[in-house]
Amino acid sequence: MFKKLPLLFAAALLTACGTFQSVVKSAFPYTANLVVPISAEPGKPGEVTAMSQSFDQKFSKDGNNAYKIEQVHVSSAKIEADNPSDFNIGNIASIKIYLSKEDGSSEVLVAQRTDIGPNVGKSLVLDADQSARLDKLVRLPRLKVRMQYTVRHKLDMDATLHLALNMSAKAAE
Repeated sequence: MFKKLPLLFAAALLTACGTFQSVVKSAFPYTANLVVPISAEPGKPGEVTAMSQSFDQKFSKDGNNAYKIEQVHVSSAKIEADNPSDFNIGNIASIKIYLSKEDGSSEVLVAQRTDIGPNVGKSLVLDADQSARLDKLVRLPRLKVRMQYTVRHKLDMDATLHLALNMSAKAAE
């Protein structure tokens, strides 16, 4: 019986680490600041990219413990005006958010909104694609975010938008 205790303890510890990482992935979103330029042409598709960051990347010495989780997907996505802080996101008619490796490969559509009303205000919840699996992508220390957009009318200035992607995950077995 006592010889099996170290094995049981090790198994419990590994399960706890996976559970901890799934909680961390769920609690700390991937974030990025995306700038829609003043040069964006109304009615024509445009795109911007940025590198995303997540608080949980600072939890381990190798930058990421994501191998302890599986079935990772975006559970919710929100975009907010950052600069100017009162920017009306209704100035944008549609948004699609993609995640990929730093080089742009393995790109996955994770959230979108194609019916943005003209008077939305300074924040907007996007429709998250919960079927997109991100298990391999979240094992990387950095992810590239690409936002496709269409502006409704000419902008007066560059608009910086803050994107938060909340993840959901399950502890790996």
